Amino acid sequence: MRAGAGRGRAVLGWAAWVAALAALTAAMLAVRGHLDKAHVALGYLLLVLAASTRGTRARGLATALLAFLCFNFFFVPPFGTLAIRHPLDGLVLVTFLVVAAVATQLLFRARTEAAEARSRAEEIERLSTLGAETLNAGRAEDALNAVAEVIRATLGIDACEIWLPRPGDPPLALGARAMAADVPQTARDGLAMARLAAERGDAVTEQANGTTHVAPAGGGRGEVDLPGGAGAVGVSLPLRVRGRTVGVLRIARAGGIVLTPAQRRFFAVLAYYAALGAERVRLSAEEQRAETLHEADRLKDALIASVSHDLRTPLTTIKALAHELGESGDDRAVTIEEEADRLNRFVADLLDLSRLNAGELRVSPEIVAAEDLLGAALQRVSGSVRDREIRVEMHPHEPLLLGRMDFVQALRVVVNLLENAGKYAPPGTPVDLSAAREGDRLVFRVADRGPGIPEDERERIFQPFYRRPHVEPDVGGTGLGLSISRRLAQAQGGTLAFEPRPGGGSVFVFTLPAAELEDGAGLG
Repeated sequence: MRAGAGRGRAVLGWAAWVAALAALTAAMLAVRGHLDKAHVALGYLLLVLAASTRGTRARGLATALLAFLCFNFFFVPPFGTLAIRHPLDGLVLVTFLVVAAVATQLLFRARTEAAEARSRAEEIERLSTLGAETLNAGRAEDALNAVAEVIRATLGIDACEIWLPRPGDPPLALGARAMAADVPQTARDGLAMARLAAERGDAVTEQANGTTHVAPAGGGRGEVDLPGGAGAVGVSLPLRVRGRTVGVLRIARAGGIVLTPAQRRFFAVLAYYAALGAERVRLSAEEQRAETLHEADRLKDALIASVSHDLRTPLTTIKALAHELGESGDDRAVTIEEEADRLNRFVADLLDLSRLNAGELRVSPEIVAAEDLLGAALQRVSGSVRDREIRVEMHPHEPLLLGRMDFVQALRVVVNLLENAGKYAPPGTPVDLSAAREGDRLVFRVADRGPGIPEDERERIFQPFYRRPHVEPDVGGTGLGLSISRRLAQAQGGTLAFEPRPGGGSVFVFTLPAAELEDGAGLG
């Protein structure tokens, strides 16, 4: 019905322009004696241009040919024939026909380019609208579902699926799906093809006969050689962002996938929107995991602080009862007191760790001489590492080494490092302690000849409660010393890091801001 109506309008259009040509010819015939050939040529040329503008290229060329014949028959002597008496008249006719044909072709090209420009502008406007609607969705999953539905509706396909990576087997999970009504069951089974596309990193085309074809995926932006016939019923395309596969886009149509050039361009851009949507889902999931871990860590710190505080009272009671038992002659009282002191130090470390994490541990920096700090540290560890030689190195000819630090907390860091070295160094080997000025930093180094630390554990040792597995000897401990020491160093504007010692062993480097001699003029 519509085809018949279209043919009728086309016939009427041709008849109208033929009638216009006849009317123009009749009008010019009425005044032929007063017209020059140039006037006739201009009149017919205007009609040809109008026909080309309002109609098709074929209609413009046909009007030019009919005008050429009318020009020759009615306005070139001898009148009423197609014969040409003068060669110049022939040149005029040929020139008219060539100009009319060229003008028709130029108008057709201009109209075509204008139509393409309007189509591209409409595509850009649609894409910008779609981008705003999909990527600005409240939830990342909603944006992904919106992209899938837009692709399905725009391409006129049965199904559009977006598969996302997941740990375990299968390695993909369905992130979004848009389905048309009454989709055949074969269009619903997309996991196998999506998995193949993800593993190969290329587009996978599914044929109606059950075979598959692997083709380059064009960088993951939909620039794949999609089939032009009706043989392919599905295409699975890897989605990539910054060179990393973030998912797989699969489209399916039981009757075969046929895309126009405009649809191919649209699909290429929407595939990239799908990739961005998949990446947004991944980042959103990571953000949620990070928030969950942060909240768990906060609750852990609160629990540790609460439990540690509540343990102080029973520990004090246990220590008092052990002292009474010791006075009555019970030898077990000494062991009870030692273990109570050990547990009390552990509780104190937990409380300090919770304060450091919360930023509540206050430091009071002042100008301190490195010699005073090292002397206090050696006195503090004299009991715990009495069987270990500690060699101190300070260049006697250098000026007085000064640093800006909280003396109590800096002392605690150096003591922790010395006791840690004393635990891990082999029997009979010394621990080396040194201080030096390096630029604007005061640097302390504690070195031992222990087993060292593998490269993949050199940062993990500063995490709370981390204890290296399979280390001999088993020195006990809670795994809090190095973590607390690093946080204490950072609270004073310093750093604490590990370095491997040449020849085997470990070196812990503790730095603090250095101070000039005039800054400590009042140093007592």
